[in-house]
Amino acid sequence: MSPASNLFRAARPAFRARAFFRPKPQTGARFQSTAANGPASESWFKRMWDSPVGLKTVHFWAPCMKWALVLAGISDFARPAEKLSATQNGALTATGLIWTRWCLIIKPKNYFLAAVNFFLGMVGIVQVSRIALYHQKQKRLAAEANAEAVKQ
Repeated sequence: MSPASNLFRAARPAFRARAFFRPKPQTGARFQSTAANGPASESWFKRMWDSPVGLKTVHFWAPCMKWALVLAGISDFARPAEKLSATQNGALTATGLIWTRWCLIIKPKNYFLAAVNFFLGMVGIVQVSRIALYHQKQKRLAAEANAEAVKQ
């Protein structure tokens, strides 16, 4: 028998006793009014500062910086489709859609990051669609040119 299995066998009763999962003792605080000293009396800045996804965390600043990718994608709407990269826009689309879902699963849920990723995915879908339509049009024009050459 391995030492690891002996360790797990020895620890099993502690987990079965649920010693680690005791409920927290109840206090009378949940019946008190929040008007006196509760979260409602705190300022917006104080609540945002102390929030798990607030101003002093990466959960706030990473989405702020990621909006630059969305704005860059929106500015690319003015560029011709032949100058856009299908690989790059496909990666941005996949990143946006995958991370949108992930932001709604993680704890704490980060709706700000989910929003920026959703818009990143939407911008990517628009750009990939433009690129696909451009390539489809080029194939159609090439086929028409070949048909015209065959006629002559």
